[in-house]
Amino acid sequence: MAQILVVDDDRNLRKIIQANLELAGFEITAVPNGADALRALDSMRPDLVVLDVMMPVMDGYEVARRIRRHRSNTHVPIIMLTAKGEVEDKLAGFEAGADDYITKPFGPQELLARVRANIARVEMDASLSPLTKLPGNLAIEAEVRRRIEEARPFAVLYMDLDNFKAFNDVYGFTHGDDAIRLVASVTLDVVHRRGTTSDFVGHIGGDDFLIVTLPERAEEIAREIIADFDRGIRELYRPQDLRQGFIETHDRRGALNRYAIMSLSIALVSSEQRSLTNYAQIGETAAELKRYAKSIGGSVYVKDKRRQ
Repeated sequence: MAQILVVDDDRNLRKIIQANLELAGFEITAVPNGADALRALDSMRPDLVVLDVMMPVMDGYEVARRIRRHRSNTHVPIIMLTAKGEVEDKLAGFEAGADDYITKPFGPQELLARVRANIARVEMDASLSPLTKLPGNLAIEAEVRRRIEEARPFAVLYMDLDNFKAFNDVYGFTHGDDAIRLVASVTLDVVHRRGTTSDFVGHIGGDDFLIVTLPERAEEIAREIIADFDRGIRELYRPQDLRQGFIETHDRRGALNRYAIMSLSIALVSSEQRSLTNYAQIGETAAELKRYAKSIGGSVYVKDKRRQ
């Protein structure tokens, strides 16, 4: 349950806001002034602050500025409430640290819509991979569950780099990051060319990625990603390593091991052949297919052809 801090010196409006947000399922802490708001922030981590601008002693602009300097709530989204609708007032609010603005009088539906939108945005931002800027695990799971609930055909491509750790050990983590970004770039480009506007690309973490697309597009997308990746990955290796076709690195016991040029293993799970009923089932099937793909060697995709 999301927690919201409501700050407004108008007792009646404060109660109305609290009642409407509680009815929508939020947990509310309501206070009448800025000083109480800052004290509340010392003991709670709200998911959002609804903040009135016109308050005595400490106005909303000053409260917003202090929230942005707070030791543990610096990034909490702030929706400011004001009786003024002029551009200058809105700019002052944004400069103070507000994320959104509602002009009084406002209806409960507008307030709820803005509260939900701001909380959803923060959750999405928190889920984004800092390296690729792609949606992370929370957004991936939500997307897959949504496709299951819609009960329309869909396919999942689960992608994983082969020999990434050895490359990272030999070339260093900055070049490892380049390899991760290459997968993200190639994937987005191919999905843009061959997918649909409703397709989804996510970064599970590390060198694992996931695509949600239509069953009839999945194999073409997999083939083109492999072709583009195999061309692009060669640019990250030294000429000598490319000529010999492998890199060498010592394991923990000191033994010298050889690892082939990085490749891409793709597991393709589709609702064409059998019903996909839950997120865990898809993950287990994809992991099994990926293990088989890695045993083949080189960049390859493996499609689950088992029927219901």
